[in-house]
Amino acid sequence: MHDTTGRAASPKPAPRAEEPRDSARRIGDIWQWLGMSGDGLGPNGTLRRTLLYSYLIAATMVGVVNTINVVTILHSEPGLRLAAPIIWEGSSWFTLLAFLWIPWIAYRFAPPAIRPRWVLLIHIPAALAFSLLHVGGFVVLRKAIYLVGGLHYDFGSFVPNFLYEFQKDSLGYLLFFGCFTLIEHLLRQQQLIATPGQTLTFDIRDGAKLTRVRLDEVLAVMSAGNYVEFVLRDRRRLLMRSSLSALEIELGPRGFLRTHRSWLVNASRMTALKRQGSGDYTVELESLEAPLSRRFPKALAKLRRE
Repeated sequence: MHDTTGRAASPKPAPRAEEPRDSARRIGDIWQWLGMSGDGLGPNGTLRRTLLYSYLIAATMVGVVNTINVVTILHSEPGLRLAAPIIWEGSSWFTLLAFLWIPWIAYRFAPPAIRPRWVLLIHIPAALAFSLLHVGGFVVLRKAIYLVGGLHYDFGSFVPNFLYEFQKDSLGYLLFFGCFTLIEHLLRQQQLIATPGQTLTFDIRDGAKLTRVRLDEVLAVMSAGNYVEFVLRDRRRLLMRSSLSALEIELGPRGFLRTHRSWLVNASRMTALKRQGSGDYTVELESLEAPLSRRFPKALAKLRRE
């Protein structure tokens, strides 16, 4: 094939096929981000334990509420057999737990401290989807159980009944969100306390001024000439006269990693790890992006594990 000038046109290089290893790694990264595999975000599996404890608490609390509802229904309708309210409340309990992953994923996308704040609006469609699947799930389950027994289950008019259920599910969604937040916070605090030599706070000194900050509020530390700049989750930036190497020695045992000659990042605040060209990466830290140079392979390996 020739171009219009008569010179042979060089063939276009075929697109590089995606390596199965890269695809598998990305899937693994997603599972780790959700806390479903590996250690989650933190050496003690904070995310995975948060999800596990949240499921256990939700199963227990919702189960207690459903049991109370069974007793209440039987009291208000004395002629009703025990099987009916058990099927109703049991199907609701089962499907609620089956779709608890929806508020969990929304929580991972938009935790309470996310910036900008408008990202929290993702919880509105998430709560709606959670309620739709919960209600639709228990209706289908009840119909199937009734059908096996040769009976017919009638949920009634869907829209008004769904709106009623949606109010309860929205409250439940908020409680789950608060549960995720509280459990993850407590586990991170426990992790810090349990590690020898770690403290929960750090004093940032600038001349005569001292600002005490919580370590879990620090996203990263950047080199700035003769100073270093602390970037906090609330978007504050505090200066301190120090070298980054000195801070690496002090903060390294507390979960901070050197990812670049000018950057220290809080590994527990990583939300994503994106591959760039030439073997470099970008570390996403909630509202901040930090470079990860290929010259720091140990940091890359640790972030992949965490």
